[in-house]
Parts: sequence; C-alpha cells; structure tokens
Amino acid sequence: MNLFRNLLFWIVLALVGALVAQLLVQDPGHVVVTYGGIDYVTNLPKALLILIGGLLALWLVWKVISLPFVAMRRHRKKQARARLIDGLEALHQGHWARAEKSLGQAARSRDVAAIAEVAAARSASARGDAAAASRHLDALAVDYPVARALAVADLALAEDRAGDALAALDAANVQPLPPRGLALRAQALAALGRAGEAYGLLGALRQHNVWPAERLAELEAAWAEAALREAADANVLADHWETLPKPLKSEPATVAAYAERAAALRWEEAAAKSLEQALDTRWDESLAALYGRLPIGRLEARRGNAERWLQAHSGSPGLLVSLARISRAQGQWPQAEGYLHRALAQGANSEAWEELGHGYAQAGDENRARLSYVNALRAARGEAATELPGRDLRQKIFDEAVIEERDEHGMPRLRG
Repeated sequence: MNLFRNLLFWIVLALVGALVAQLLVQDPGHVVVTYGGIDYVTNLPKALLILIGGLLALWLVWKVISLPFVAMRRHRKKQARARLIDGLEALHQGHWARAEKSLGQAARSRDVAAIAEVAAARSASARGDAAAASRHLDALAVDYPVARALAVADLALAEDRAGDALAALDAANVQPLPPRGLALRAQALAALGRAGEAYGLLGALRQHNVWPAERLAELEAAWAEAALREAADANVLADHWETLPKPLKSEPATVAAYAERAAALRWEEAAAKSLEQALDTRWDESLAALYGRLPIGRLEARRGNAERWLQAHSGSPGLLVSLARISRAQGQWPQAEGYLHRALAQGANSEAWEELGHGYAQAGDENRARLSYVNALRAARGEAATELPGRDLRQKIFDEAVIEERDEHGMPRLRG
C-alpha cells in the first residue's frame, strides 16, 4: 500500500512538472529585479533556476556551519548512553556510589534523563542517602511526572511507607496510571488495610498481564481474604462475599475469614452456614476446628452437624476438638473430656491440651488441669507430653480406634 501511494505521488509530481515546463516554454515571461539603480532582466525559467541554486547554496553553507555543533551533540549523546550503560551495570553489581555518579552525569542528556535519574535514585536509596534519592526524583517532576511517581511509590513500598506510595500514585498529573502504576497502587492499598479496593483492580491487572497468572491467583485469594476480614459491617461483608468467584468461596482461608468476620459482627447464621456448606462440599481440618471455636450460639444445631460429620470423619482431630468445645459449652464435661482424649490420640495439637486444662479447671480438678496446661506448652514446642493419670487400657484403645474412611470407590482413604 505504501509503495502504491509513493508511486502515485511521483507520477502526479512528474505530470505537474511537465505542465509547468510546457507553460514556461510557450511563454517564458520576463523577470525584472531592480537593485542599486540597476535593472536585472531575465526570463522566468532562469530566475527559478537562480533561486533554486541560491537556496541550495544557502543550505550547503548552513550544513557546513552547523556540522561542528551536530558532531558535538552526537558526541554528547554517545557519552550519555555510555555513562547510562556503565551506571546501570554498576547498579546491577552493587557499586552504588559509582552507579549514582555515572547515572547523574547521564541524566544531563534529555534523551536518557528519565531512566538515568530513576536508576540514580535507586543507587542513592541503596546506600541509605534518602535526601540524594529525593533530589534525583524531584528532577523528574516537571518533564517526567509518571516516571517519578512510579519510582517514588516503588521506593516507598520497599520502605513500608504505603501511604507515601499511594499519595504519589494518586496525583492528578500522573493519571491515567500505566500497568506498573496500577500494580503498585494495588499493593499500597492492600498494605494500608484497603484490600477491597486492591481486589477491585485485579481486572485491570489481568488485562495488562502485569503479573503471571499464578501470582495473580495468589493475590486474588490473599486480597479476597483480607477484604472479608476488613469489612466494616454486615452489608459490606455480604457484598464482598457475593462478588467472589465460586472457587474462592470453597477455599478454606476465604471461608474462615468470612465466618470469623461474620461472627465478630454478630451475624451468627451466616458464620455457621458458610462453614457448614464448605465442609459438606470439601472436608478441611482447619474449618472443622474453627466450627467449634467460633464465638456464636446455635450449640444444638452445631453439635448435630458435628456428630453427623463424625460418622464419616471419625479420626478428625479438629472435629473432635470442636465437639468437645460445644459439649463443654452445653455443660456436658464428661462427653467433652472423651472427645478431647480421642482427639489427642488422633494427633491433636496443643489446642486440645489447652481445652482439657480449661475443662479440668472448671470441674475443680486442679492437678490434671495444671498438667494439661503444661502439656499444651510442651506440644506447642514440639516436646513429648506427659500422660494424664486415670486413663486405663480400655479407654486408651477406644481413643485410638476409628472407623476406616473410604473414598467413593470403596478404597481405604489415607489419613493426612
């Protein structure tokens, strides 16, 4: 297409030139120039040739005069690029002072000023000179505000100054932000406890391929969990939950965040239902343990669900501890004690020992309460626990006995 346009242009130009030449040949005309009382007379074709020749001569004189200046400018550009390359290499190798010096000299050239000043600021920051880093970045404020904002935000986030990073990125003269700016803004928002707003930027981050898909998936899960925990009220919590994609609603960390925040907001029904639906869909030990730890009521309904799950997951230490918590809350310590001993036999951690301590203390058994608390500390440190007195062999065998779990094909399921 470009070739056709060029060819058409030259054909039209040739036709116009031929037409002008024909007109000049038919009537060359006269050109009279009076200068200093003398008349210079010639025809139009000669006058045009003289004019073109004069302009060409002036152009050649200008080229000769400007040649040294052009050579000097090219030399300065070459020096600036050489200093930029040397400075970036020194920055990569960790020679901060040499890098800053070379980059500062390179920044005198407008062609590489932005990248040189940003790299010089990184060098100054790396050697701990915050004032020098600010000077380098402030030099970009007028001509390169976006580059300055990105560099300021990057350095501020590295120093845990998320507020300064967000202020730099929200300035009016740097809008709209480039993809890197959106990524930095999302990180700043998440660091400031505004994960809901950071989560809202995920669509733009995906569109621009700012991070790999795996990294974006990790951030989506982390920001979704944080947004749920930061919800100011039940309406905001419900809105966040409804906007989550279906896979995230079954992730244990996300479900736990929703349930705990709902419980804190006294939305007991939502807290319990979210855990129940998640555990019915996919079993998870952490959620099973959380089910009994939630500070909500509905004790009878929760105990019924937990006993139903126990038929399929009889060796679940988290579920057994939850059942113990619910039973003790209902004033049924003997049943709670039995669940806790079974949980310990199935590998429960210090949480079960601590719950035993609370139960024994409430029942007035100070010796076993004290020993249970000591065992909780030992279990937390990875040390061996001391056996509680009063448990006979039959009880120990019962604690360790569990119903064999099988998958949907009837094969025994390995315990995690």
